[in-house]
Amino acid sequence: MSSIWNNRISVSIFGEASGPAIGVTIDNLPSGEYIDTDELAKFMARRYPEVGGYPASPYENMMPHVMSGIFNDRTTGTPLCAFIQNIPEDKPNTDNLDKLARPGHADYTGAVRYKGFNDVRNSGHFSDKLTAPLCFAGAICGQILERRGIYAGAHILQLHNIKDNPFDPVNITRDGVKSVRIKDFPVINDRKGWMMQEDIEKARIAGESLGGVIECAAVNIPAGIGSPLFDGLQNNIAQLIFGIPGVAGLEFGAGFLSAKMVGSQSNDDFYVDDHGHVVTKTNNHGGILGGISSGMPITLRVAFKPSPSVAKPQNAVNLHDMTEENIEDIKGHIPCTVPAAVPCVEAAVNIALLSHMIDYPNFC
Repeated sequence: MSSIWNNRISVSIFGEASGPAIGVTIDNLPSGEYIDTDELAKFMARRYPEVGGYPASPYENMMPHVMSGIFNDRTTGTPLCAFIQNIPEDKPNTDNLDKLARPGHADYTGAVRYKGFNDVRNSGHFSDKLTAPLCFAGAICGQILERRGIYAGAHILQLHNIKDNPFDPVNITRDGVKSVRIKDFPVINDRKGWMMQEDIEKARIAGESLGGVIECAAVNIPAGIGSPLFDGLQNNIAQLIFGIPGVAGLEFGAGFLSAKMVGSQSNDDFYVDDHGHVVTKTNNHGGILGGISSGMPITLRVAFKPSPSVAKPQNAVNLHDMTEENIEDIKGHIPCTVPAAVPCVEAAVNIALLSHMIDYPNFC
């Protein structure tokens, strides 16, 4: 089943956008880990920023109900199951979606894959609501990692044509990662953040939507974590990242810029620092060589396409009679999903890192 990720840690996401509930089951977490529910709630709240077109949600509705796996604020070692109860709708938003293939949505591919039996209400299992269980799982994994000094954080590197300052790929620290996570709008340069928010408002008024790039960094990962070929750190992070709706691309370190370099430019020279650690002068490799961590910060960038939910006329196909229809999705218009995706990227990285770290000597 595509909604189960299994690599030492197992993460299984279930539910539909307009069903009774959505949730997650996490298996093989270490036992005895203290879980701070207040910090969990803060992490979950970041999925509902006040910008981007998402309605503000009550604080209490952001926290899933834990059914098993945590007792007296400690992980028990048994499967951790949690769910979020969906708010019942008087009139679920179907709007003939069972027969329409809208541009940019998974209506057509979902109908073909599941022979027309998939739940189409508010996009069903394809909805970005399903990132809430992912964030919960990532927040749990993040707390376990942070207790060992490993921190991951993300910010909006680019929104439409506006660019934020990038992380320093060599010198990013725990404090640098944490400082951007606590901001209401996650950017390094606040002035650029104001410009981004103005651009989102312009898109809202125009009935349009915007995409962007999220940059994530993880620090204090020891060297030697991961494996070559199919079980590398990059592989596992990529699997989870591409489970986030709207992801259009992913690069590590210098990424596609490496194609413009010669080998001597791309290579990161090694040296021994003042603490006797082997490190590199630059970090074009993004902290991973041969699928294995080098001890340098892990850096990656994730491209998100604009939300397909725009308030402009677009051409759709009626799959019942195979005719074309002109539609305008005013009710579901979302100007920008990028701010809400920032904690999702962090969550995906946390899960992948913990899945490898639990095999590290003396970690658990």
